[in-house]
Amino acid sequence: MGIQALQAAATGMAAMETKLNVVANNLANVSTTAYKRDRANFEDLYYQHERLPGIEDRASEPTPTGVSVGLGVRLTSTQTNFEQGSFIQTDRELDVAIEGPGFFQVSDPSGQIYYTRAGNFNVNANGYLVIGSGYMGRLLEPPISIPQDAIGISISPEGIVSVKQPNNPQMSQVGQIELATFINPDGLLKIGENLYAQTDASGAPILGNPGQEGLGLLRQGALEGSNVEPVRELIELIATQRAFEMSSQVIKAGDEMMQLVSNLRRY
Repeated sequence: MGIQALQAAATGMAAMETKLNVVANNLANVSTTAYKRDRANFEDLYYQHERLPGIEDRASEPTPTGVSVGLGVRLTSTQTNFEQGSFIQTDRELDVAIEGPGFFQVSDPSGQIYYTRAGNFNVNANGYLVIGSGYMGRLLEPPISIPQDAIGISISPEGIVSVKQPNNPQMSQVGQIELATFINPDGLLKIGENLYAQTDASGAPILGNPGQEGLGLLRQGALEGSNVEPVRELIELIATQRAFEMSSQVIKAGDEMMQLVSNLRRY
């Protein structure tokens, strides 16, 4: 039984180490644009049943309880919280936040489509709206080209992109921003750089214009901030540390008990 306690406590320490890593990543991204906090989910392991509940006792009556000893805990998943982050007003005309559900679609040079909530766009050397780092960045899908002589860019809440050009008092529409949503956004694969990739678990993207089919609206001149709450994460950090310490104490107690048993033969 002492060895079983050591093994169960060891699984608890391993679980809390993983949870600590998740909390640390959340805190590290407290200022990351449109970052969504993660949560570690756990489940108990198999049980060793010494007596099943409901078996008959000596009086042929069913016993109300049994005797079962658990074998520890394991990580089942890390789940992303897609709650809306707070808005950060930047007044930059190419900063766009999504107010509500939806993801921007971007593609890399190979044509692979990714999804993001970060809307800090730029115009590349060819005049197209892009996002991300690198020389060319990742192209917004569907592509939107900004004329070289544009002196102002307007993005409506419904995603209509218009530009103001010299000698033209009217705004000219140059494109429409589309958003994507998923039946199971938790199934998206995080690949870094504020990007998500489609998986079989997420399902196929459902495309539409902002404000339609339950999709959110756009807010120009703002960015969505991280939805990490530092106070909550610090509480999780303290609780994780205490749980790790308690599991380590179990290992220490189990080791001492086994030493006492091994010393009995000396008497």
